[in-house]
This record gives sequence, C-alpha cells and structure tokens, in this order.
Amino acid sequence: MLGVRFLFYTALVLPALAGPAALPFEVIAGENGELLARQATSTGAAATSTRVPDSACTNGPLTRACWQSGFSIATDFDAKLPPAGKVVEYNLEVTNTTMEIAGVSRMVQLVNNQYPGPTLTANWGDTFVINVKNSLSDNGTSIHWHGLRQLNSCQQDGANGVTECPIAPGQTKQYRIQCTQFGTTWYHSHHSIQYGEGVVGNIVINGPATSNYDVDLGPMALTDWFYDTAFALNYRVMHTGIQAPIPDNGLINGTMKSPDGTKGSYNKVKVQKGKKYRIRFVNTSVNQHLVVTIDGHNMTVIASDFVPIKPFTSQYLALATGQRYDVVVDASQAAANYWIRADTDTACSKNANQGNVKAILSYEGANEADPTTTGITPPMGCADMAVTPYVSNTVPQDQFSSALQYLSMDFNVSQTVKGPLVQWLINGSGIDVDWSRPTLQYVIDSDTNYSDDMNVFEVGETNKWSFWIIQSVQSDPVEVPHPIHLHGHDFYILGSGPGVWNGDSSGLKFVNPPRRDTALLPGKGYLILGFPADNPGAWLMHCHIAWHVGQGFSLQFLERKEDILGTIGDLSSFNSGCDSWKKWWNGPHPYDKDDSGL
Repeated sequence: MLGVRFLFYTALVLPALAGPAALPFEVIAGENGELLARQATSTGAAATSTRVPDSACTNGPLTRACWQSGFSIATDFDAKLPPAGKVVEYNLEVTNTTMEIAGVSRMVQLVNNQYPGPTLTANWGDTFVINVKNSLSDNGTSIHWHGLRQLNSCQQDGANGVTECPIAPGQTKQYRIQCTQFGTTWYHSHHSIQYGEGVVGNIVINGPATSNYDVDLGPMALTDWFYDTAFALNYRVMHTGIQAPIPDNGLINGTMKSPDGTKGSYNKVKVQKGKKYRIRFVNTSVNQHLVVTIDGHNMTVIASDFVPIKPFTSQYLALATGQRYDVVVDASQAAANYWIRADTDTACSKNANQGNVKAILSYEGANEADPTTTGITPPMGCADMAVTPYVSNTVPQDQFSSALQYLSMDFNVSQTVKGPLVQWLINGSGIDVDWSRPTLQYVIDSDTNYSDDMNVFEVGETNKWSFWIIQSVQSDPVEVPHPIHLHGHDFYILGSGPGVWNGDSSGLKFVNPPRRDTALLPGKGYLILGFPADNPGAWLMHCHIAWHVGQGFSLQFLERKEDILGTIGDLSSFNSGCDSWKKWWNGPHPYDKDDSGL
C-alpha cells in the first residue's frame, strides 16, 4: 500500500502599551539605529512647549520605526489591532511534478509549480484571501500559516485533523487571514510529511522595524533536502530505527550546487556598497538546526519569529526548524562576492553536504566568479539565541504556581506487525488525528469524549494565563533538542535548561521574557512557557522536526471551547470541506494513514 502511495507522487499617535507607560512623543530610528524622540513639524507654541505626535512621520529608510495611523514599532500588536487595510488575494495550486533541484531530479509536490512556492506579501492590517486548490493525484492537503495568530479564526489555521478536514483532490479551500502581526514567516502543508516534498512558501507582512535599512531583500528560505521522498523516509524513521535521515544537501531559496559542485547553482543577492539591507532568514527544514553567517559582515538582528526585538549585532544566527530572524546587513565592505553560509549545527544535526550549503552576497561591480572569502567558526550547541522583545510585557508571576501544568516528553519503541514503531509521546500518548473528524467538529457537536490519542488539553478562563513545563524523561536513550511550535499564540519563555527543573521559580524570567512561536526544548531538559487564554480555538503545539510530528510529538490546546463557535462565524466552508474529504477518503484511495496525520 505504501509503495502505491509513492508511485502516485510525482505620522502617528503612539498607542498605549501593555507594559511600559505610553510615550507622549513619536519614536523614530536615528542614523545608527538608535531610538530618538521626534518633535512635531509645527512651529506653533504647542510644538515648543510639549512633545506632540507628528502625523507626517511615515515609514522610510531613516524612519523604519514609524508606520501610520497611530501605529509604530512601539505598538503591542497583541493588545491593539491595526486599522483594516486592503484585501490581498492569492491563488495557490498544489500539484505533483518532477523537478531537478540542486542537480538532482526527483518527484516533488509544489505550490504553483515552483520551489519554494510564491511569497505572499501584505501590509500590517491587510487581510489575506488565499484560495488553495488541491491538484495532487492521490493526496489530501492542508496549508498552515506558520506563526500567524489567527485571532478568533482558528478555522483558518490549516491544521488538518484539528481545525479542518484535509482538502480533497480536485477541491479548493479559501483561507481568510487578518494580518494582525508584521514581519516574516512561512506557510507549509500540515498533511503528514508533505511539506518535506516541497509544499512550502514564504510570507512577508510589511510593518515598522527596530533598525533602519534602505532595501528589503526579502526572505531567504533555508532547508535540508533529500533525494528520496519524504514519505519513504518518514516510514523508515517510524519503523526501522531512531536515527534521523541525513540530508543529501541543503537549499537556499530553492537552489544549491550538488555536493560534487558540478550541477545546480547558488542563490545570489545583489547589493550596492554604502546601503543597508534587510534579509529575512527562514528555517523551513524538515529536521536541521542551522547556523547562518555572512563572510566579512556582521548582522544587526531586529526580529525573532514575528516579534520585534531590541537590535543587537551578531556574527551568526542560530535557527531551529520553524524559526525566523530578520537582520540588517551593512554593505560596507570592498566590492566583491562573499559567501552566505547555512551550516548544519553539528551538535544535533548532520548533512552529507556539510560546509557547502551557501549563497552569494554580490556587490555591484564584482565579477561573476564564486567568492573566495573565508568565514568564522560559529558556535555549535543547538541553543536559542538570547533576544529581548522591543515592546516590554510582564507575565503575572502571582498566577504561575497555581496554573502550572506538567507535560512529560518521552521516547518509546514498541513492536507491531510492521516491526518496531518509534514514537515521541506526551504524557504517555502519541497524537493520532482523525482527518475525517477534526477537533473543531467535537466543538460543533458539544462532544467532550476525546480519545486519548487526540492529546487534548483544555485551557479555560478568559485571559487567564496558563503555564506549562515540558520535561524530557531523563532515562530516554535519545538526547536531541526539540523546536516546540505553538499555533495561535506567541508564547512567553520563562526558562529552560538541562536536566530536571528543580521547582524554584525565583530564577524564571517574568519581566519582558522572550516571546516567539518556536523555541527549543533542550535535549534531556525542560522548557517553561506561558500564554494568556485570549484566542478561542483548537491550537496545536508540536515539535517542528517533521519526523517527530509524524511519530506523535504533538498536543492540542482547546482554548475557551465555549467561545469558539461565537468567534468563527459561518461554518459552511468547514462543513463542505469535510463532506468532500469524507466522500473521497471513504472511496478507493491508494494508501492508508501511517503516521500521526500531521
């Protein structure tokens, strides 16, 4: 049955802030990225006696902290929604095809017949309308918009088996997504291991920034790449052992030289000496933890995931699967070509083409030859970078002890008729979703009889905080960091470390802790996080190593279930999508679901 599956694949008023007091003046960025108070342009008495907002302050190369209509980099976008902007519509089609990538031809599944798929671009406050047509021969699909908050619209999240049924072959689903955040992210299939086949693309939501730049070079998608299909590899991982497959290569923006250097090409970005450039790095890997450097250049880091941060200078970036960093690069070096390197972090990952996954930063006037530059030796350790959110929020420490709940993460191997079954378990259970009856259907039916393998955890009272410690079982034979991703929220990272947490909360960070949507659980360690119940819905939380998701490493937060139906509105699309899926799935189909479905 599995073989058949492979055969078929071919000026502004600053708002009140949630944390610090509202500023009575505008904030813009100076020439060196520092934050400055800006006076009104008026020469009247009011302008000389008080600092008043300057409505003429707009976003530009020297004023990236500005935006419009009372919104700026000082706005807490979780507390205040932007004004309604335009509707931005895209049509995406998922198809089977064969393509040569990095010099090797293989069967792939692509969005609009390109890899990565089209970059979706909008402005803060806009609404995406995205029509996804499934033109795969023999597979369902669903598209998850990674990191997008989906405020009061969990049915748009794209997690099949949780918020929707898969899109059946030949069918189209329309997603409507309000851009309440700004920054960089990506979209990918959440249907089994499908995104490893190529069903991925980038998302850019333009907004203010914490440092100035002249030109936005857009996303730079980084990924591991395998010559065998992701489905075949996933099956082997689940049933033949614990070792993750070693990628044959890596890709930057969908291209790379082959390991022997004879085929393929490097991605090249052009810059002009004297200008500053924004680059949006996105780790879309199936498995790899990556370390990025640019020969001869430092990077000013301005955002982690969707969260603007206080800028800092670094020679490298460490990106777990699913994470993003926005940086500013000053093109101040001699006009030449420089390597951009995306090395595998050898402390937790391997790559058959290690050291050769590169792109080119090419100055205007440089020749066409490959760079001859040498780079630094960045630290390896599979750890998150230390970041400080620009907008400061405080987590209520007085709620912590009573609201803290424990999640035990365990590795397990059992024997089945297919041989060994390798799983990652949460509180002893690996998730196994029902594509034909997603969790949202339980909410519609007022059914709380969740099966154990749904891994449902209810999160209740409005705006009350929930706190979770994910603790690795110390006796497990495998020690590997796990990038934990939460849908529907940016979570607050209160603490993490090796070994078993000792229960002492005095060392945790409650005042302006890092917040993001993907963070590392250390190997044989713990991760403590929190978030408020301010977004009714069914929200998946999972390890973003795709093999581990297939092996069960996921849970669902069912948040304020009594409020969900009142927020999501019309269910006709949900219902018709499930009807189409069940009609197709209940007929003859060439494979059975052999992993978690996510």
